[in-house]
Amino acid sequence: MVLPMNDDEESLEENSSTPSCSTARRRTIPYARVWNIAFRTFHLVFISILVGGHAFGASADQLRPLLYGAIVTGVGMAFIDGYPTLEFLHMGWGVMLIVKLSLLCLVPFMWSHRLPILIAVVIIGSVGSHMPRKFRHYSIIYGPEKRETA
Repeated sequence: MVLPMNDDEESLEENSSTPSCSTARRRTIPYARVWNIAFRTFHLVFISILVGGHAFGASADQLRPLLYGAIVTGVGMAFIDGYPTLEFLHMGWGVMLIVKLSLLCLVPFMWSHRLPILIAVVIIGSVGSHMPRKFRHYSIIYGPEKRETA
């Protein structure tokens, strides 16, 4: 049986062996790239307005929907990127994602500290998005990513 691997419509035989978890090719959600771009775009909009709103003293009633939007879009991105396994949870980018989402979920309970928490979320997101692959894909369980050489 042939399963779709990515948005480029490549395929992989179901019975083929898979290398390490970080290099294994996986099935994806239909239109995963479109969903990922949509979630990421809305996530950036929600976070930007949320942090600015907190910095400039917008009311909690105005900011809570943005906070929840940031959480939902963050979970959406994690789902799209991690489907169909949860292997990413032990990789550098997955650990950073869990930390960011955890911090976002703390905001309603630590409202007086919301701005420093949100700034930390932005910093973690920026560092996580631009750090070298060897750190993003480093597994706290399996160690460095094993890449196939051609």
